[in-house]
Amino acid sequence: MFSIEQNSLNGMIAVILVLLISTLIYLYKQNKNKEVDYTELKLRIKSWWWMIAIVFISLSFSSQTAIIFFAFLSFLALKEFLSIISIRHVDRRAIFWVYLSIPLQYYWVSIEWYGMFIIFIPIFLFLFIPIRLVIIGETDGFINSASVIHWAAMLTVFSISHIAYLLTLPVQNSLAGSIGPVLFLLFMTQFNDVSQYVFGKLFGKNKIIPKVSPNKTWEGFIGGVVTVTLISGLVAPYLTSLDMLYGFLAGFLISVFGFFGDVVISSLKRDIKIKDTGTLIPGHGGILDRLDSLLYTAPIFFHFLYYVKY
Repeated sequence: MFSIEQNSLNGMIAVILVLLISTLIYLYKQNKNKEVDYTELKLRIKSWWWMIAIVFISLSFSSQTAIIFFAFLSFLALKEFLSIISIRHVDRRAIFWVYLSIPLQYYWVSIEWYGMFIIFIPIFLFLFIPIRLVIIGETDGFINSASVIHWAAMLTVFSISHIAYLLTLPVQNSLAGSIGPVLFLLFMTQFNDVSQYVFGKLFGKNKIIPKVSPNKTWEGFIGGVVTVTLISGLVAPYLTSLDMLYGFLAGFLISVFGFFGDVVISSLKRDIKIKDTGTLIPGHGGILDRLDSLLYTAPIFFHFLYYVKY
Protein backbone atom coordinates (compact mmCIF):
# COMPACT_ATOMS: atom_id res chain seq x y z
CA MET A 1 0.00 0.00 0.00
CA PHE A 2 1.19 3.54 -0.69
CA SER A 3 0.76 6.44 1.71
CA ILE A 4 -2.51 8.36 1.62
CA GLU A 5 -2.07 12.11 1.90
CA GLN A 6 -3.52 13.75 5.00
CA ASN A 7 -6.48 15.56 3.46
CA SER A 8 -7.60 12.48 1.55
CA LEU A 9 -7.23 10.36 4.68
CA ASN A 10 -9.31 12.87 6.63
CA GLY A 11 -11.96 12.70 3.91
CA MET A 12 -12.10 8.92 4.14
CA ILE A 13 -12.39 9.08 7.93
CA ALA A 14 -15.22 11.61 7.64
CA VAL A 15 -17.17 9.31 5.33
CA ILE A 16 -16.68 6.37 7.69
CA LEU A 17 -17.91 8.48 10.62
CA VAL A 18 -21.03 9.52 8.69
CA LEU A 19 -21.72 5.89 7.85
CA LEU A 20 -21.13 4.88 11.47
CA ILE A 21 -23.59 7.54 12.69
CA SER A 22 -26.13 6.32 10.13
CA THR A 23 -25.69 2.78 11.41
CA LEU A 24 -26.22 3.87 15.02
CA ILE A 25 -29.35 5.81 14.04
CA TYR A 26 -30.70 2.71 12.27
CA LEU A 27 -30.02 0.53 15.33
CA TYR A 28 -31.70 3.08 17.60
CA LYS A 29 -34.80 3.32 15.41
CA GLN A 30 -34.99 -0.46 15.07
CA ASN A 31 -34.87 -0.99 18.85
CA LYS A 32 -37.32 1.84 19.57
CA ASN A 33 -39.86 0.91 16.87
CA LYS A 34 -39.73 -2.86 16.69
CA GLU A 35 -43.06 -3.04 14.88
CA VAL A 36 -41.65 -1.09 11.91
CA ASP A 37 -39.88 -3.01 9.14
CA TYR A 38 -36.44 -1.49 8.53
CA THR A 39 -35.19 -4.29 6.27
CA GLU A 40 -34.57 -2.05 3.26
CA LEU A 41 -32.69 0.51 5.37
CA LYS A 42 -30.61 -2.28 6.87
CA LEU A 43 -29.73 -3.60 3.41
CA ARG A 44 -28.84 -0.12 2.15
CA ILE A 45 -26.52 0.63 5.09
CA LYS A 46 -24.89 -2.80 4.88
CA SER A 47 -24.31 -2.33 1.15
CA TRP A 48 -22.83 1.13 1.75
CA TRP A 49 -20.30 -0.38 4.18
CA TRP A 50 -19.25 -2.90 1.54
CA MET A 51 -19.10 -0.35 -1.27
CA ILE A 52 -17.11 2.17 0.78
CA ALA A 53 -14.71 -0.55 1.91
CA ILE A 54 -14.10 -1.81 -1.63
CA VAL A 55 -13.57 1.69 -3.05
CA PHE A 56 -11.27 2.83 -0.23
CA ILE A 57 -9.19 -0.34 -0.33
CA SER A 58 -8.82 -0.08 -4.13
CA LEU A 59 -7.71 3.54 -3.87
CA SER A 60 -5.35 2.80 -0.98
CA PHE A 61 -3.14 0.20 -2.66
CA SER A 62 -1.89 2.00 -5.77
CA SER A 63 -3.12 3.98 -8.74
CA GLN A 64 -2.78 0.90 -10.96
CA THR A 65 -4.94 -1.15 -8.57
CA ALA A 66 -7.55 1.60 -8.60
CA ILE A 67 -7.49 1.75 -12.41
CA ILE A 68 -8.08 -2.01 -12.57
CA PHE A 69 -10.96 -1.61 -10.11
CA PHE A 70 -12.65 1.04 -12.27
CA ALA A 71 -12.07 -1.14 -15.36
CA PHE A 72 -13.89 -3.97 -13.58
CA LEU A 73 -16.64 -1.52 -12.66
CA SER A 74 -17.00 -0.66 -16.36
CA PHE A 75 -17.24 -4.36 -17.16
CA LEU A 76 -20.01 -4.91 -14.60
CA ALA A 77 -21.90 -1.81 -15.77
CA LEU A 78 -21.65 -2.80 -19.44
CA LYS A 79 -22.75 -6.36 -18.69
CA GLU A 80 -25.74 -5.09 -16.70
CA PHE A 81 -26.70 -2.54 -19.35
CA LEU A 82 -26.69 -5.15 -22.10
CA SER A 83 -28.65 -7.58 -19.92
CA ILE A 84 -31.64 -5.23 -19.65
CA ILE A 85 -31.67 -3.98 -23.25
CA SER A 86 -33.11 -6.02 -26.13
CA ILE A 87 -30.38 -6.86 -28.62
CA ARG A 88 -30.26 -9.09 -31.67
CA HIS A 89 -28.45 -12.42 -31.38
CA VAL A 90 -26.13 -11.41 -34.24
CA ASP A 91 -25.09 -8.28 -32.34
CA ARG A 92 -23.03 -10.38 -29.97
CA ARG A 93 -20.19 -10.41 -32.49
CA ALA A 94 -20.11 -6.61 -32.41
CA ILE A 95 -20.58 -6.41 -28.64
CA PHE A 96 -17.42 -8.49 -28.21
CA TRP A 97 -15.45 -5.47 -29.42
CA VAL A 98 -17.06 -3.23 -26.82
CA TYR A 99 -15.92 -5.59 -24.09
CA LEU A 100 -12.47 -5.60 -25.66
CA SER A 101 -12.46 -1.80 -25.55
CA ILE A 102 -12.45 -1.90 -21.73
CA PRO A 103 -8.86 -3.15 -21.21
CA LEU A 104 -7.70 -0.98 -24.11
CA GLN A 105 -9.36 2.19 -22.78
CA TYR A 106 -7.94 1.65 -19.29
CA TYR A 107 -4.54 0.82 -20.76
CA TRP A 108 -4.50 4.29 -22.34
CA VAL A 109 -5.35 5.61 -18.87
CA SER A 110 -2.56 3.65 -17.19
CA ILE A 111 0.12 4.93 -19.61
CA GLU A 112 -1.35 8.44 -19.43
CA TRP A 113 -1.93 8.68 -23.19
CA TYR A 114 -4.54 11.42 -23.04
CA GLY A 115 -4.86 11.79 -26.82
CA MET A 116 -5.87 8.16 -27.34
CA PHE A 117 -7.94 8.06 -24.15
CA ILE A 118 -10.11 10.93 -25.33
CA ILE A 119 -10.75 9.71 -28.90
CA PHE A 120 -10.57 5.92 -28.75
CA ILE A 121 -14.24 5.24 -27.91
CA PRO A 122 -16.03 8.34 -29.28
CA ILE A 123 -14.19 8.14 -32.62
CA PHE A 124 -12.48 4.83 -33.35
CA LEU A 125 -14.98 2.52 -31.64
CA PHE A 126 -17.86 4.73 -32.83
CA LEU A 127 -16.77 4.24 -36.45
CA PHE A 128 -15.81 0.58 -36.08
CA ILE A 129 -19.04 -0.78 -34.54
CA PRO A 130 -21.24 0.06 -37.59
CA ILE A 131 -18.58 -1.47 -39.84
CA ARG A 132 -18.72 -4.69 -37.82
CA LEU A 133 -22.53 -4.68 -38.00
CA VAL A 134 -22.37 -4.18 -41.76
CA ILE A 135 -20.01 -7.13 -42.12
CA ILE A 136 -22.51 -9.25 -40.19
CA GLY A 137 -24.97 -8.40 -42.95
CA GLU A 138 -28.23 -8.16 -40.99
CA THR A 139 -29.94 -4.86 -41.85
CA ASP A 140 -33.19 -5.33 -39.89
CA GLY A 141 -32.73 -3.43 -36.64
CA PHE A 142 -29.38 -1.99 -37.73
CA ILE A 143 -30.01 1.56 -36.48
CA ASN A 144 -31.31 0.38 -33.10
CA SER A 145 -28.37 -1.98 -32.59
CA ALA A 146 -25.76 0.60 -33.53
CA SER A 147 -27.38 3.18 -31.23
CA VAL A 148 -27.67 0.84 -28.25
CA ILE A 149 -24.09 -0.44 -28.57
CA HIS A 150 -22.67 3.06 -28.96
CA TRP A 151 -24.61 4.38 -25.99
CA ALA A 152 -23.55 1.39 -23.87
CA ALA A 153 -19.89 2.01 -24.67
CA MET A 154 -20.08 5.74 -23.98
CA LEU A 155 -21.93 5.43 -20.67
CA THR A 156 -20.30 2.39 -19.12
CA VAL A 157 -16.75 2.53 -20.49
CA PHE A 158 -15.93 6.06 -21.63
CA SER A 159 -17.72 7.93 -18.82
CA ILE A 160 -16.45 5.75 -15.99
CA SER A 161 -12.87 5.77 -17.33
CA HIS A 162 -12.73 9.51 -16.58
CA ILE A 163 -12.69 8.66 -12.86
CA ALA A 164 -9.62 6.51 -13.40
CA TYR A 165 -7.83 9.19 -15.42
CA LEU A 166 -8.15 11.60 -12.48
CA LEU A 167 -5.65 9.36 -10.70
CA THR A 168 -3.00 9.93 -13.36
CA LEU A 169 -3.17 13.73 -13.48
CA PRO A 170 -0.10 15.52 -12.08
CA VAL A 171 -0.60 16.21 -8.38
CA GLN A 172 -1.08 19.93 -7.69
CA ASN A 173 -2.36 19.64 -4.13
CA SER A 174 0.29 17.74 -2.19
CA LEU A 175 -1.96 17.38 0.86
CA ALA A 176 -4.67 15.65 -1.19
CA GLY A 177 -2.48 13.54 -3.46
CA SER A 178 -3.65 11.74 -6.58
CA ILE A 179 -6.79 10.29 -5.01
CA GLY A 180 -8.08 13.62 -3.70
CA PRO A 181 -9.97 14.61 -6.90
CA VAL A 182 -11.48 11.11 -7.12
CA LEU A 183 -12.72 11.32 -3.53
CA PHE A 184 -14.11 14.80 -4.18
CA LEU A 185 -16.03 13.60 -7.25
CA LEU A 186 -17.42 10.52 -5.47
CA PHE A 187 -18.29 12.39 -2.26
CA MET A 188 -20.02 15.32 -3.97
CA THR A 189 -21.94 13.11 -6.41
CA GLN A 190 -23.32 10.89 -3.66
CA PHE A 191 -23.91 13.86 -1.36
CA ASN A 192 -25.92 15.46 -4.16
CA ASP A 193 -28.13 12.36 -4.45
CA VAL A 194 -28.76 12.39 -0.70
CA SER A 195 -29.33 16.17 -0.53
CA GLN A 196 -31.85 16.22 -3.36
CA TYR A 197 -33.66 13.25 -1.81
CA VAL A 198 -33.81 14.86 1.67
CA PHE A 199 -34.93 18.29 0.44
CA GLY A 200 -37.50 16.61 -1.78
CA LYS A 201 -38.91 14.62 1.16
CA LEU A 202 -38.99 17.62 3.49
CA PHE A 203 -40.19 20.37 1.18
CA GLY A 204 -41.08 18.79 -2.16
CA LYS A 205 -44.39 19.89 -3.66
CA ASN A 206 -43.78 20.84 -7.28
CA LYS A 207 -42.89 17.95 -9.60
CA ILE A 208 -40.01 18.63 -11.94
CA ILE A 209 -40.30 15.73 -14.44
CA PRO A 210 -43.37 13.76 -13.27
CA LYS A 211 -43.52 11.37 -16.23
CA VAL A 212 -39.90 10.31 -15.74
CA SER A 213 -39.42 10.45 -11.97
CA PRO A 214 -42.55 11.36 -9.97
CA ASN A 215 -40.56 11.78 -6.75
CA LYS A 216 -38.26 14.47 -8.16
CA THR A 217 -39.31 17.99 -7.19
CA TRP A 218 -38.07 21.51 -7.83
CA GLU A 219 -37.58 21.96 -4.10
CA GLY A 220 -35.39 18.86 -3.91
CA PHE A 221 -33.42 19.86 -6.99
CA ILE A 222 -32.80 23.46 -5.90
CA GLY A 223 -32.05 22.46 -2.31
CA GLY A 224 -29.52 19.90 -3.50
CA VAL A 225 -27.88 22.30 -5.95
CA VAL A 226 -27.48 25.05 -3.35
CA THR A 227 -26.20 22.69 -0.65
CA VAL A 228 -23.73 20.82 -2.85
CA THR A 229 -22.47 24.04 -4.44
CA LEU A 230 -21.72 25.55 -1.02
CA ILE A 231 -20.13 22.41 0.43
CA SER A 232 -18.03 21.87 -2.71
CA GLY A 233 -16.58 25.36 -2.40
CA LEU A 234 -15.40 24.50 1.10
CA VAL A 235 -14.15 20.99 0.34
CA ALA A 236 -12.54 21.50 -3.09
CA PRO A 237 -9.40 23.34 -1.84
CA TYR A 238 -8.68 20.41 0.50
CA LEU A 239 -9.14 17.55 -1.96
CA THR A 240 -8.35 19.15 -5.33
CA SER A 241 -6.24 21.90 -6.87
CA LEU A 242 -9.34 24.11 -7.24
CA ASP A 243 -9.74 27.24 -5.16
CA MET A 244 -13.01 28.05 -3.40
CA LEU A 245 -14.55 29.94 -6.33
CA TYR A 246 -13.88 27.14 -8.80
CA GLY A 247 -15.00 24.71 -6.11
CA PHE A 248 -18.40 26.40 -6.05
CA LEU A 249 -18.63 26.08 -9.83
CA ALA A 250 -17.55 22.42 -9.72
CA GLY A 251 -20.25 21.71 -7.12
CA PHE A 252 -22.88 23.45 -9.24
CA LEU A 253 -21.93 21.35 -12.28
CA ILE A 254 -21.88 18.12 -10.26
CA SER A 255 -25.29 18.79 -8.71
CA VAL A 256 -26.98 19.74 -11.98
CA PHE A 257 -25.49 16.98 -14.12
CA GLY A 258 -25.85 14.46 -11.30
CA PHE A 259 -29.58 15.13 -11.42
CA PHE A 260 -29.68 14.58 -15.17
CA GLY A 261 -27.65 11.37 -14.91
CA ASP A 262 -30.21 10.08 -12.43
CA VAL A 263 -33.26 10.92 -14.55
CA VAL A 264 -31.67 9.64 -17.79
CA ILE A 265 -31.25 6.18 -16.26
CA SER A 266 -34.76 6.50 -14.80
CA SER A 267 -36.06 7.17 -18.33
CA LEU A 268 -34.29 4.06 -19.56
CA LYS A 269 -35.88 1.94 -16.82
CA ARG A 270 -39.35 3.35 -17.47
CA ASP A 271 -38.99 2.69 -21.17
CA ILE A 272 -38.25 -1.00 -20.64
CA LYS A 273 -40.64 -1.31 -17.66
CA ILE A 274 -38.23 -2.27 -14.88
CA LYS A 275 -37.78 -0.90 -11.35
CA ASP A 276 -34.05 -1.59 -10.94
CA THR A 277 -31.30 -2.32 -13.44
CA GLY A 278 -30.17 -5.34 -11.43
CA THR A 279 -29.92 -7.00 -8.02
CA LEU A 280 -26.17 -6.95 -7.45
CA ILE A 281 -26.32 -4.39 -4.61
CA PRO A 282 -28.91 -5.30 -1.93
CA GLY A 283 -31.13 -2.34 -1.10
CA HIS A 284 -29.82 -0.30 -4.02
CA GLY A 285 -30.57 -2.44 -7.09
CA GLY A 286 -27.93 -2.82 -9.77
CA ILE A 287 -24.62 -1.19 -10.64
CA LEU A 288 -26.31 1.34 -12.92
CA ASP A 289 -28.78 2.29 -10.18
CA ARG A 290 -25.83 3.31 -8.02
CA LEU A 291 -23.71 4.84 -10.80
CA ASP A 292 -26.45 6.73 -12.64
CA SER A 293 -25.44 10.21 -11.44
CA LEU A 294 -21.73 9.42 -11.69
CA LEU A 295 -22.05 8.50 -15.37
CA TYR A 296 -22.68 12.18 -16.02
CA THR A 297 -20.68 13.89 -13.27
CA ALA A 298 -17.43 11.99 -13.95
CA PRO A 299 -16.72 13.32 -17.47
CA ILE A 300 -18.15 16.77 -16.64
CA PHE A 301 -15.97 17.22 -13.54
CA PHE A 302 -12.89 15.73 -15.22
CA HIS A 303 -13.00 18.10 -18.18
CA PHE A 304 -13.81 21.08 -15.97
CA LEU A 305 -10.78 20.32 -13.78
CA TYR A 306 -8.61 19.53 -16.82
CA TYR A 307 -9.56 22.80 -18.54
CA VAL A 308 -9.10 24.97 -15.46
CA LYS A 309 -5.88 23.45 -14.11
CA TYR A 310 -4.16 21.44 -16.84
